[in-house]
Amino acid sequence: MLIAGLVGNPNVGKTTLFNALTGSNQYVGNWAGVTVEKKEGFLDNNIKIVDLPGIYALDTFSNEEKISKSFLENDDLDVIINIVDASNLNRNLYLTTQLKQFKKPIILVLNMIDAAESKGLTIDYKLLSEELKVTVIPIVASKGIGIEEIKNLLVHGDFLRTIDDNDYHFPSERSAYNFIDTIISNSLVKAKDNKITSTNKIDRVLLNPWLAYPLFIAILFLIFQFTFTWVGQPLADKLDELLNNGLMPWLSNLLSSTSPWFSSLIVDGIVGGVGSILVFFPIIISLFLCITILEDSGYMARVAFIMDKLMRKMGLSGKAFIPMIIGFGCSVPGIMAARTLESEKDRKLTALLVPLMSCNARLPVYALFASIFFPKNTGLVVGSLYLLGILMAFIMGLIFKNTLFKKDEEPFIIELPEYKVPIFSNVIKNTWDKGKGFIKKAGTLIFAISVVIWFASNFNFSGVTDINNSILAVIGKAIAPIFAPLGFGNWQSSVSILTGIMAKEAVIGTMGVIFGSNLEQVLPQYFTVLSAYSFMVFVLLYTPCVAVVGAMKKEYGSKMTIFSVTYQFLLAWIVSFLFYNIGLLIF
Repeated sequence: MLIAGLVGNPNVGKTTLFNALTGSNQYVGNWAGVTVEKKEGFLDNNIKIVDLPGIYALDTFSNEEKISKSFLENDDLDVIINIVDASNLNRNLYLTTQLKQFKKPIILVLNMIDAAESKGLTIDYKLLSEELKVTVIPIVASKGIGIEEIKNLLVHGDFLRTIDDNDYHFPSERSAYNFIDTIISNSLVKAKDNKITSTNKIDRVLLNPWLAYPLFIAILFLIFQFTFTWVGQPLADKLDELLNNGLMPWLSNLLSSTSPWFSSLIVDGIVGGVGSILVFFPIIISLFLCITILEDSGYMARVAFIMDKLMRKMGLSGKAFIPMIIGFGCSVPGIMAARTLESEKDRKLTALLVPLMSCNARLPVYALFASIFFPKNTGLVVGSLYLLGILMAFIMGLIFKNTLFKKDEEPFIIELPEYKVPIFSNVIKNTWDKGKGFIKKAGTLIFAISVVIWFASNFNFSGVTDINNSILAVIGKAIAPIFAPLGFGNWQSSVSILTGIMAKEAVIGTMGVIFGSNLEQVLPQYFTVLSAYSFMVFVLLYTPCVAVVGAMKKEYGSKMTIFSVTYQFLLAWIVSFLFYNIGLLIF
């Protein structure tokens, strides 16, 4: 089997090329001993492609660089596929010169040649190949241009196999770049007129000191409008109507001749619990669709750039905002992404703040409560919770900076890719990749929790009983006094908060089992507008789910995990208490 290692800087189209080469024949896991993602795929039965972590160089000490260097040195590798940004060869070829030291054939893939041409650059591919002693292939990965040529090279082994005797070990980074400049001056012709690219024109607006933040907030507003007013929420309402007025009555009628407890288990327990979560799938997908478009367009890197000034105030660089952005999807990969930061201080501080970003699992809670108690301002209310999470992360960052993490700040280096129109097929695939975990969790963990909750709400130690005397009620009444000062001291809400530690989606799943399917009619009997918002604030900030706790323990040990769990619960209680009680005084 031919084994190819795919290597490149971040944001050069490596993932797009990997997907194009391997299609659905992919396997995702973790590299041994670390939580950095490992992707392997197959072009055919005889060609395996290993997607190495995105790196800028092999002479620093992040886990990604250690993994890549170890693989290149120790694994049975036949060829290196080095993908670079054709419009920025000066920076990208530094990694290429380092890859030469491994004495492996290299296929140098020049991606985004359309962007290079738009800058007025013309590259002599043959001369570049001769200078570096590598096979050079120009492509546009996002449009599928040049992909077949790479496949044919790998299938037939028709790439340059002669290894240059020059070991490419340079005494300094400066001498390496001098070598690169010489190569580029020989093989690249630049047009006389320096064009102002479309990226430069857009950045003059989006990165303008006066406009950057208002535009960022405006983009967030449009995302929430799309999700909660225009597309996501209306589709969720249709799905909810189909469930409550169609499926559940039909299922109840179908099971009418069976045992009452069995019918209740299926209708109230499983369908009520899992169904109350699945109806929010259109909202989740709508939000992920917007985020994917921003990522593929190149704007997300700009968000990290414009956030650098604010992040500095809490002792972090703008680069730390990237794990936080990932945390909006799920805190687990957000905590893992903190590993890419250069210092231990940055990694730990970022990991403590990532869970304050509102992950997608909390979204069903917001969507349900906001649609019931704030029907005319659902998008604004949900948006306020996301902004509150960012604000609390900023405040806690300031506190931690001046108490736990009194160390020097790290420099900020980030790649700002060219803007591009997202490719429809890539957007759909990436959106589905983000959203399918929600379906999987609903079909496994939420399913199991729903059955347990149904059992605990229908039985006590004497046998079958009504819900107010059930095991669930006993547990709920024991912990309810903790939440009474926050406005939701009923035992049903307390139990929902408790099961939310398993998975935040379980908050609504639990309510669906306890209250039945018509939550829109039942919840106003237990919550006021003020206590409903207090409840959402608590869900936003309190102890993350067990998956996040597990990731934190694996990354940073038990001591930091216990601290994270404790401080978040106390923070959630204090902030919810203030919102509810100040609200009582005002209203």
